Amino acid sequence: MKHKSILLSAAFLAAGAVGAYAQGNGLAGINEATSMVSSYFDPGTKLIYAIGAVVGLIGGVKVYGKFSSGDPDTSKTAASWFGACIFLIVAATILRSFFL
Repeated sequence: MKHKSILLSAAFLAAGAVGAYAQGNGLAGINEATSMVSSYFDPGTKLIYAIGAVVGLIGGVKVYGKFSSGDPDTSKTAASWFGACIFLIVAATILRSFFL
């Protein structure tokens, strides 16, 4: 009977040690994942800025083509392309400041 209680105590002690060890590794894993995700924000922000620049150039060429041809819809096209560029820049800046 005494052997069973010693064995049971040792099992509970081992289970507690494994639980504490797992909690420590979980915290380290979360910290590592956080640092990995936050390291992607600078290149991601620069990529969004580059996409915004390309969209702006394409929009400028498209608006110039409509303006040169005398299309009355030029101001609507210019506003939509300009709005898209501003949205990309503002969204990238807000996301970066929100998460970092």
